[in-house]
Amino acid sequence: MCGRFVGFRNLEALLKAFPIDKRTCEAAASYNIAPSQEILAIVRRDGQNWLDKYHWGLVPFWAQDVTVGNRMINARAETVDQKPSFRNAFKKRRCLIPADGFFEWKGAKGRKQPYYLTLPDQRPFAFAGLWEEWYASQPESPVYQSCAIITTAASKSVQPVHHRMPAIIKPAKYDRWLDPECGDPTELKDMLANWIEIDMVATPVNPQVNSARHNDPSNIKPLVQMEIEF
Repeated sequence: MCGRFVGFRNLEALLKAFPIDKRTCEAAASYNIAPSQEILAIVRRDGQNWLDKYHWGLVPFWAQDVTVGNRMINARAETVDQKPSFRNAFKKRRCLIPADGFFEWKGAKGRKQPYYLTLPDQRPFAFAGLWEEWYASQPESPVYQSCAIITTAASKSVQPVHHRMPAIIKPAKYDRWLDPECGDPTELKDMLANWIEIDMVATPVNPQVNSARHNDPSNIKPLVQMEIEF
């Protein structure tokens, strides 16, 4: 699964890296993004790509309340077109979730070492995601926007750390992935199998990242000495 990630680029850098036409928000650096928090996502609305904020944890339109999102942070690429919670969004509501890296943990329970995974050239990238809008029964309640990150089997470069990884869409497929008219499951599944980044670099980092409350640049500083107290 993907349960924590990092995004520290400013708006100017995001506009250069991703196909963004309009925005509803600013970009703020975060070095320990956790589920249920609001995160940046790029969605296509009325033919334009919008940068907006979505709660991490997808809430289907038919859900009774938003708490269901707590267990919907990830969607498996292998079954995303079959699961009732994700299949409608997979057909029509896909998004790109900008990131600079993500965390995974390796080791025995209670002594797991966190790793920070990035692309070899350290450029920003985009997780393949799904988005939804949920409306409360009270007319005056705001629309609840939410999203999930699609995961897939780990590539050879990630397997030493974890058996799963987020699906990172290659830039060549950004436009097609966002296109709501592209609803063919075969084509979409092909993107998730053959148009994702597979070469990652894993760097051990301080276990302070275990706490989502610890959020500063030191979270991604390489751990030079493996002298960790437990």
